[in-house]
Amino acid sequence: MKNDSIYAIMKNMNDYEILNNPKNVSFHDLLKVCEKHFGKPRIRGSHHIFKTPWKGDPRINIQKDSKMAKPYQVKMVKQALERLEAQHEKK
Repeated sequence: MKNDSIYAIMKNMNDYEILNNPKNVSFHDLLKVCEKHFGKPRIRGSHHIFKTPWKGDPRINIQKDSKMAKPYQVKMVKQALERLEAQHEKK
């Protein structure tokens, strides 16, 4: 991981719209963001499951249903990235 903030990284990736408009994010773009920050997913059917570095429920589960990502899943990824950034700043 870089020392840049998640927001700066996402802006550089042209995925900044995830932070601003969760209703207008393609599944493919959300998948790319997750893979960049959480590694390769385990895939079960249409579910892409990513491990996270913290205890508790250490998963991000996104499901391909159509071309667009589900807004609640975009928000879940955004929260995970914010948590990842907060943990990174503590170090």
